[in-house]
Amino acid sequence: MNVLVVGSGGREHALTWKLKQSPLVRGLYCAPGNAGIAQEAEIVAIRADDIDRLLAFAKEKQVDLTVVGPEVPLVLGIVDAFSSEGLTIFGPSRAAAQLEGSKAFSKEFMVRHKIPTARFRSFEGNDSTEAERYLETLTLPVVVKADGLAAGKGVMICESRPEAIDAVRQMMQGNAFGAAGRKVVIEEFLRGEEVSVFAICDGERFALLAAAQDHKRILDGDKGKNTGGMGAYAPAPIFTDTLKHTVVRDIITPTLDGMRSEGTPYRGCLYAGLMVTPDGPKVLEYNCRFGDPETQVVVPLIDGDLAEILAAAAAGRLDPSAVVLHDASAVTVVMASHGYPDTYEVGKEIRGLDSVSAERGEVVFHAGTKREGARLVSAGGRVLAVTAVGYAHELESTIADAYRIVHRIAFDGAYYRSDIGRRALTPSQKGRSDSRSGRTS
Repeated sequence: MNVLVVGSGGREHALTWKLKQSPLVRGLYCAPGNAGIAQEAEIVAIRADDIDRLLAFAKEKQVDLTVVGPEVPLVLGIVDAFSSEGLTIFGPSRAAAQLEGSKAFSKEFMVRHKIPTARFRSFEGNDSTEAERYLETLTLPVVVKADGLAAGKGVMICESRPEAIDAVRQMMQGNAFGAAGRKVVIEEFLRGEEVSVFAICDGERFALLAAAQDHKRILDGDKGKNTGGMGAYAPAPIFTDTLKHTVVRDIITPTLDGMRSEGTPYRGCLYAGLMVTPDGPKVLEYNCRFGDPETQVVVPLIDGDLAEILAAAAAGRLDPSAVVLHDASAVTVVMASHGYPDTYEVGKEIRGLDSVSAERGEVVFHAGTKREGARLVSAGGRVLAVTAVGYAHELESTIADAYRIVHRIAFDGAYYRSDIGRRALTPSQKGRSDSRSGRTS
């Protein structure tokens, strides 16, 4: 089959890397891709949100399966456009993608279907005064979210009421996030430990992948500013068989049943960002696609043909028993540009990638790189996702392996956290988790 991957980051590199291993795949394309993805697939110079051109390309190349990485084209309706032309595409419809595209929609959906989540209310238009009154009913801190897509920046955790009022006014009156902030969701702050759960869905059936935990803060100890993600590991020890049973019963199954009952069956990857609270797991957010950098640890743990799995799900004929996972662990450490997530420099030459060995379970996924002649240089805030897969299933040794790879790679100003995965080993070192739900993937 001919396969097209849409996107350009570390998530898409992980997907193309795994798809390339399929004996079913004859032609593999990625739009727009990056320098690392160019090692796996033919790069196509089309933006991920240029649906018309992507559709024309897929028809021209007789693409049998399209896999969409980022959320924007899904929310814009790429699946509807491809499906209307009879093309198989893995991802939810525009209506189903509202689970990520509108926080108010997703929260109201959870209420309708009795899916556990934080207490909330949504406000729009000229309701900022009413929103400020609602803030008085919540215990601090509180969470203020822009309703629409805001590149992961539309979430503010507010420690005081003046801070929360200012956040509401910035969004609703100050146009801080454009159209995404014209409607806001205010919700209670949840305490506990986060876990990311991924389900491959065909509209009715589903199969869970390895649960992961990521690290969003820029500094060790889960301190500092939120980022797109500084690393991840899987499987997450917190996701026990007992917790898995609860999540399937109370969250995943009612989500898929609810979407189907509302006439918008969910096909694609359903990402449920959960907070494991003393009262049980609660949904912080849904994403309508694979996460980043969680994909870089979840995909390598799939023991099977990803092209076959995704094609079956897209066609509504997924066999959940065919989705088998390696008895292994995976850890990815993000190497970022100095200054990220604020102002950073690019164009720094990357050295040491020739030391990476697939035979040792090592792989480096490119997030922000490009070629300048013979040189590979940085081209983004997050540059590389350095990944180790440990088939001994010992997370501690896999963490050590990941950092051994990191230490062999260099570029000027390279920054990375030194504690990825440690929270799973030493409970006393766990940082405070919270209901930030702020992701830039």
